[in-house]
Amino acid sequence: MTAHLAAVPGLFLKAECSNCSVSELCLSIGMSVTDSDRLAAIIPQRIKIKKGTALYHAGDPLRSLYGVRFGFFKTTISSQDGRDQLTGFQMSGELLGCDAISDARHVCDAVALEDSEVCPIHFTQLERLSRELPSLQHNLHRVLSKEIVRDHEMLLLMGNLNAEERMAAFLLNLSGRMATRGYSHTAFVLRMTREDIGSYLGLRLETICRAIANLRDQGIVRISGRAVEILELNRLRALVSGCGHGPKIL
Repeated sequence: MTAHLAAVPGLFLKAECSNCSVSELCLSIGMSVTDSDRLAAIIPQRIKIKKGTALYHAGDPLRSLYGVRFGFFKTTISSQDGRDQLTGFQMSGELLGCDAISDARHVCDAVALEDSEVCPIHFTQLERLSRELPSLQHNLHRVLSKEIVRDHEMLLLMGNLNAEERMAAFLLNLSGRMATRGYSHTAFVLRMTREDIGSYLGLRLETICRAIANLRDQGIVRISGRAVEILELNRLRALVSGCGHGPKIL
């Protein structure tokens, strides 16, 4: 059941954009307190999403965009023959639901990978308010542009990098996003399974495991379960830039 249908008393909290800990990453970046309060007025309640719960499913009508306040999500699309393809991982300060803007229906499932909280932003009201607030309109365009860039980066991963390089790029991406949020960029916990990583990178599970083992054997990373420690950040970057040495997985 999607989150907006599964709401029960006690799961909602009032949104206050001007006091939000991730406001510098979300739609309210650079906005005055007054404008942030106007944005908060169209986010009447924050919603808590339990681990494993779908925020929305493919085919659901567009009602809101969802700013991730804390937690972690994955988005997945299904092919006509029933195969699933994981299309992204979203964390605090990022926006979910942009896939539904063009046709007013979601094309993917969004599922919480851990207990999370989102700010639902009613889309019709967001469009209206963005016409009145240039700073909000700019931020909305910025977020949508980031979605396009993320798609381009995914195409680069799938088309030009081998398995080990894809895994290195994935870890570097997480590292940078963690740093932006004030967390350690060299030590963090993977919220997703290796199967999820494989689906996202277009690799089989055994190939993901070999890529991790090779990076570990080279002394570039230390990965135990879901705990990651990047030991040689420059060498990890060199792999992605094509300057790395060592075994490759094709």
